[in-house]
Amino acid sequence: MPTVSVIIPNYNHAPFLRQRIETVLGQRYQDFEVILLDDCSTDDSRAIISEYANDPRIRIEFNDKNSGSTFKQWNKGVRLARGKYVWIAESDDYADERFLNESLSRLENDSTTVFSYCRSWRVSGEGEIVGFADSFEIDRCNLRWAADFWADGRDECERYFVHRNIVPSASSVLFRRDVYDKIGGADERLVFCGDWKMWASMALLGGRIAYLAQPLNYFRFHVTTVTAKSEQLGVDADEYLQVISWILQKTKLTTAAREALCRDLFPFWYPKVLTNRITLARRWRILKNAKLIDHNAIGKLLPHARTALRMTLSRRLRFIRFRF
Repeated sequence: MPTVSVIIPNYNHAPFLRQRIETVLGQRYQDFEVILLDDCSTDDSRAIISEYANDPRIRIEFNDKNSGSTFKQWNKGVRLARGKYVWIAESDDYADERFLNESLSRLENDSTTVFSYCRSWRVSGEGEIVGFADSFEIDRCNLRWAADFWADGRDECERYFVHRNIVPSASSVLFRRDVYDKIGGADERLVFCGDWKMWASMALLGGRIAYLAQPLNYFRFHVTTVTAKSEQLGVDADEYLQVISWILQKTKLTTAAREALCRDLFPFWYPKVLTNRITLARRWRILKNAKLIDHNAIGKLLPHARTALRMTLSRRLRFIRFRF
């Protein structure tokens, strides 16, 4: 029975797939199994995956039909897993050979730690390292993520997870299989923020979180990622507010902390409500979720809505004058 189950869920990441698989197989720690999942890719992914069919460490699962969900694939992979610990190694990322060694030591040395994650390099689609994936959090929180730490899970939710997903890359995490089972796995209703909700759910169980400041994960960001697509469609704001509202129901923020949260969120969600580049149904959901968090959301929005309306009317008037 392997100690670690490595799940590689793939969809159309053929250009990155060999590097992903090889940096898993090349880990210094070798007591693992690899579960390679393909969600009906339309590129050369299946041919590349099939090259590894004879490796005894690897099990291959090809979907007959596209699931349409990253988090359905995660749940499928964990159901197939036999290890005590799970690493979801996203198919477009890659890892330092020390990743499993360093991450596993933190879980093995402290039975109360629900998951361990490390710092991540941010990598472009062309493979160029362009900085750390956590630069915003470091600037905001006085270099907190520049050094190793252990943190209480519930405290981490009230101070950080309620504001944003502080784990920028799922590939940077090693977690306990039994903890995943306790929270019911990833929420398959979410497209963009299922990972954020999953880490917060684990943290809310009351254990500890371990952080490793060594950048042992390479997080690739490119135009085909779920992140990029979600931002264009407004899914990010919709689900972002859903998850924050969910965390607020399970934590107790002071009045001052909640007011600060509302101030931080307002510049993020109100432009999404006012733009016509996002569907009306999505904009209504964003506003509804904003109201659950900030009871004064409508009052804050109205001045901006009036300004936007005046600008729209002004543009249309100029267009009419130009035509006639």
